[in-house]
Amino acid sequence: MAKYRLQNPATGEITETFESATNDQVEQHLASADAAYRLWKEQSVQHRAGVVRRIAELFTERREELATIISTEMGKSTDAALEEVDFAAAIIDYYGVHGPGLITDYEIPSSVPGRAVIEQLPLGVLLGVMPWNFPYYQVARFAAPNLILGNTILLKHADICARSNLVVQEIMEAAGVPVGGYQALLASHEQIATVIADPRVQGVSLTGSEGAGAIIGAQAGANLKKCVLELGGIDAMVVLDSDDVAGIAQMAWENRIYNGGQVCNSNKRLIVMDDIYDEFVAELVRLADGLKPGDQLNLQAGEYTPLSSRAAAERVDAQVRKAVSDGARLLAGGVLSDGPGAYYSPAVLVDVPRDSESYREEIFGPVAIVYRVHSDEEALEFANDCALGLGGSVFSTDEARAARVASKLEVGMAHVNIIAAEGADIPFGGVKRSGFGREMGPVGIGEFANKRLYFIAE
Repeated sequence: MAKYRLQNPATGEITETFESATNDQVEQHLASADAAYRLWKEQSVQHRAGVVRRIAELFTERREELATIISTEMGKSTDAALEEVDFAAAIIDYYGVHGPGLITDYEIPSSVPGRAVIEQLPLGVLLGVMPWNFPYYQVARFAAPNLILGNTILLKHADICARSNLVVQEIMEAAGVPVGGYQALLASHEQIATVIADPRVQGVSLTGSEGAGAIIGAQAGANLKKCVLELGGIDAMVVLDSDDVAGIAQMAWENRIYNGGQVCNSNKRLIVMDDIYDEFVAELVRLADGLKPGDQLNLQAGEYTPLSSRAAAERVDAQVRKAVSDGARLLAGGVLSDGPGAYYSPAVLVDVPRDSESYREEIFGPVAIVYRVHSDEEALEFANDCALGLGGSVFSTDEARAARVASKLEVGMAHVNIIAAEGADIPFGGVKRSGFGREMGPVGIGEFANKRLYFIAE
């Protein structure tokens, strides 16, 4: 099988293949990115911002084309794909509008006679290693702020996302990013290690698994390169009480199965108070029953999309089977389709033993796992009993009660009465084994900036 390919997960059909980069081509990419950086950083921030705003406009102008590409690449519905294109455009536009104001110089008090100014300057060429679950959104939140700063981008995308990555490069160049300023890098793992080690590359950002993060982080550290790692999560959604149990269960279900459950900050653990647990679970089972596989390009009510690949679907199926063998109960769904398609029916899983391996694993698919608790203290202990720490949420009709629990969540993003606040202006990132660094919002633009001291003596 070709490494880089366009493969419809609904059918397994490969409709397009792409040549992987040779070592000579990787060197050309590096040289071009470095040359573009020398030009791009000398442009005014207002010029760069205008180019970035034009990128957002082109995303909007080509939204249907862009949506069709990723629906075919990784299986999300047309509606979800359009939502992603629009969100990516909003992130890019946010930085085009607000980015210059976020990196203005500012003076700090100085005990040494003179003026001490903090500048935010570019670093150089950056490498992004991005996953397939949100092909445009992942790129937007990394590339847009760094283009504003004056950095240039090499973007190694997932093996099944070459087409979307190449189209993004086309849009970047059409908007005015100099040739070499954003390049789709169809490289091998070995070549990526070479890129990270190259002195022209000044930083690397990865969104992916813990294992991938450990490898990339080690390579970056060995070469003294700044890195940002976003490594997924097993986010808790804690429901302490509700005056509409069916409604909050439906919210939990829709969020959990969104994008086939292939979302880093999805509510992967539903921690529900004992007195509403049975009604909550019954509603999940009702919502899961009767769903059928559908065409992601023409999805109908009561249908679900494929996962990103047959391998991904088989992995989720194996994880659920393992949990059941450990003592969990599968109450609905959990059927792996026959044939080459990547369909796995959205599932409801309960009674996963806390002493099992399954309890510690992230299931990157449409599986709602529910735990019963009897007190706020037990709910918090459950929520924090996790090696990952991306996000988490707490729900209650008593906002103060929910806030008391949410304030003690060991996560990078804590929420009260909303599963996940997401917007171009909202920072994203985690703690513990979910990685480090932040993307988006006013803080995302500072990760790969040279926060240089500029001192003028009296």
